[in-house]
Amino acid sequence: MSDRVLKLGIPAGSLKDATAKLFQRAGYNITFSSRSYYPQIDDDEIECLLIRAQEMARYVQQGILDAGITGHDWVVETQADVHEVTELVFSKVSRRPVKWVLCVPEDSPVQSVKDLEGKTIATEAVGLTKAHLEKHGVNAHVEFSWGATEVKPPRLADAIVEVTETGSSLRANNLRIVEVILESTTRLIANKDSWADDWKRSKLENISLMLKSCLAAEGKVGLMMNVRKTDLEAVLKQLPALQTPTVSSLSDPDWIDVNTIVTEAVVRTIVPQLKAAGARGIVEYPITKLIE
Repeated sequence: MSDRVLKLGIPAGSLKDATAKLFQRAGYNITFSSRSYYPQIDDDEIECLLIRAQEMARYVQQGILDAGITGHDWVVETQADVHEVTELVFSKVSRRPVKWVLCVPEDSPVQSVKDLEGKTIATEAVGLTKAHLEKHGVNAHVEFSWGATEVKPPRLADAIVEVTETGSSLRANNLRIVEVILESTTRLIANKDSWADDWKRSKLENISLMLKSCLAAEGKVGLMMNVRKTDLEAVLKQLPALQTPTVSSLSDPDWIDVNTIVTEAVVRTIVPQLKAAGARGIVEYPITKLIE
């Protein structure tokens, strides 16, 4: 074990597997034991603790953890005073932000938050909901929901504030979205004292760089090809390059090598066009990390 250790919170629950996969792609292997809240990581300078995302920001603020991964929504909910290292746009289902939404039954007369004066709202995000009501000058009873929030209207609550990625669960329970209260993405956050420490800050910046490089590479592939110098201009016109393509000399002075990065979805369209423009020996290869 290293003399210097960064205490890192890994989110339990729905984000656990997605977080572990992202770290693995970045070169860090995290191993979970069914009976331990201390996952093992193949870096002697990192000590992991598995903890609920809802509690992460509080423990980071208190210094129990140097850093952790959690949603921006839980930082707002707990009003934690932490440093945001970087945004990591990933979740359990998609790469889209999650949304905290105010919902009512399909047949409810409620059309805006103003219509909830004196009503009951069930939610896990009590602080977030109360702040939204206060912003609009609405007095309503907000009660904490221990789960299965979607089934509470109309018998147990007039409305709910719930998190959603696709909206499918809300539709399945005949709920209608009245307003979006907050959009949230996953963040790497740090304790402010830890961030002020040169070694811990450097360690976190390196982790952040590698995690972001994996996310930036998603949906991208590399293309390399051989092109006659006389066909170069025609070939380059077909490339929607991420950056200026790399052009290198070959042993044959009449030919050059062209290397570039493109969105994977366009490959099936542009490869035939590249061949028609004169490219030969076209090779597609995967991109696992992209550092700009």
